[in-house]
Amino acid sequence: MKEGIHPNYREVVFEDISCDFKILTRSTIKTDATIEYNGKEYPYYKLDISSGSHPFYTGKTKVLDTEGRIDKFKKKFGASFSNAVKK
Repeated sequence: MKEGIHPNYREVVFEDISCDFKILTRSTIKTDATIEYNGKEYPYYKLDISSGSHPFYTGKTKVLDTEGRIDKFKKKFGASFSNAVKK
């Protein structure tokens, strides 16, 4: 490999702050924060969502939208959109 053109590839601890899930993996992400993990100090990065909290991996679905997508579209654009498309 050519020297000086590749980012620093190192072990980093990623933490999902929504469910207190931590994973140690290798990454090129830039971060100044550090954390002690398994007796050693590693660079540290906070995540909003990971496999520990994502509904696809946990099997727990969250309903965020109570109104249907088509109903929301019709409410937002109404007859003006349907008239423009028919012309």
